[in-house]
Amino acid sequence: MRLINRTKVEYGDFQTPLELTKIVCQQLINLGINPDIIIEPTCGIGNFIETATYLFPSASKIVGFEIDRCYLEQFKQKQPYLQNQKIELKHINFFEFDWSSYIEGLNGEILLLGNFPWVTNSQQGNIDSHNLPQKSNFQNHKGLDGITGKSNFDISEWMLIQSIHSLQNCGGNLAMLCKTSVARKILSYIYSQNLNLASCTTYKIDAKKYFDATVDACLLVCRFDRISKNYFCDVFDTLGSLDSHRIGYRNNTLIRDINTFDRLSKLYDLKAGEKWRSGIKHDCSSVMEFRKINGIFINGLGESVDIEETYLFPLLKGSDIAQNRTMTTDRYVLVPQRFVGESTDRIKDLAPHTWAYLELHEPLLNNRKSKIYSNNPRFSIFGVGTYTFRPWKIAICGLYKKLAFRLIGNLDDKPTIFDDTVYFLSFDNEETALATFTLLTSQSAIDFYSSLIFWDEKRPIKSSVLNALNLMTLAEVISIGLATTSNINP
Repeated sequence: MRLINRTKVEYGDFQTPLELTKIVCQQLINLGINPDIIIEPTCGIGNFIETATYLFPSASKIVGFEIDRCYLEQFKQKQPYLQNQKIELKHINFFEFDWSSYIEGLNGEILLLGNFPWVTNSQQGNIDSHNLPQKSNFQNHKGLDGITGKSNFDISEWMLIQSIHSLQNCGGNLAMLCKTSVARKILSYIYSQNLNLASCTTYKIDAKKYFDATVDACLLVCRFDRISKNYFCDVFDTLGSLDSHRIGYRNNTLIRDINTFDRLSKLYDLKAGEKWRSGIKHDCSSVMEFRKINGIFINGLGESVDIEETYLFPLLKGSDIAQNRTMTTDRYVLVPQRFVGESTDRIKDLAPHTWAYLELHEPLLNNRKSKIYSNNPRFSIFGVGTYTFRPWKIAICGLYKKLAFRLIGNLDDKPTIFDDTVYFLSFDNEETALATFTLLTSQSAIDFYSSLIFWDEKRPIKSSVLNALNLMTLAEVISIGLATTSNINP
């Protein structure tokens, strides 16, 4: 079983069922795609080729490339496809093949069709796979991004990029199943490289049904010519749907729904007003967080803790915000600094039991992996400042797939603190907080934010999105709207 699973990961071995290949090819026909040459760069057992043979009878050549000889032998055993002279099967490694030279040597309208592996380069590396492109920072990330997580990428992303480049000089069509997030990255890549793109469309597919995979996936269809630079994509909920929304670029940013965004574009302003903050970052919940049970503080290690409450504050986590559990809490967090970089030495005098507790658990705190704690005072945290200790806040969790703003005051006569999955605005008085909350929960604000948010992302709600709304302009728009309504209905 281990060997089977390893092979499945290494080669992205999720064979596309015939049921889906037929639906995909029929959709391409509905779009008016009628290729002379069909190429499947990773054909596996050949289900797409089998379907294309039936549904694209005018195609003069159908070519399947595959790295696994066993799959090619399986396909050759099929009848009557072996007798079909227009089918060619080639044993090649995608990552070592010169796709641009090959495709530029063909005559006629081309369709690249299929389903690239749905794995990342780090997953491949974890199993010592050799089925990888040559390692390079092909997305041109700089600094830490270039050597850490952002250099991780889906193998299909790299393969799609090579496919797109191969079609730039000859035109043609690309139709590939992939993760929805990868499809957006491909649009972003085309935009960033100023490549040609005649049209781009995605159709959501049921990955659970067809591949038993819990992931947002789609059919990506791109058409290329030698002159067009149409950097937008029409997104359909299903392969049979007639309704769509358009994603595209505004202000050098990819927008989820450009039609709605354009209607509300006057609200967009990255430089306006106070910025949304994220909650406390300490990376050591076993030491820094507590539950208060029968009046006793219990840390994440299960220890009963006898420390002063001077540096303890009520804590709400992202799940509490999302599920509206904001009126009470039994969670507390130790906040040893009032601002980033503040010396923690004064804790020794102001709260000696707290100081002793921190010293006792210093090995765990020193073992925090993030480099941001290096060269900072002992027991440092981040995401703390004047804004942390204001009495009124509006908060939202970045991880949940809904725009659920919460208005929150002090708990236990102390400022409420959030974990780092939460974004918030803070206020000195309830009146201003309530007025702002009314603005943020208005339909205009919800529509504006919804036009920017890609809900399938791991953290769909980001500070960059929240900060894009000019609240003063929104207040003016709502005020004008109310005045107009009042004049119409005296």
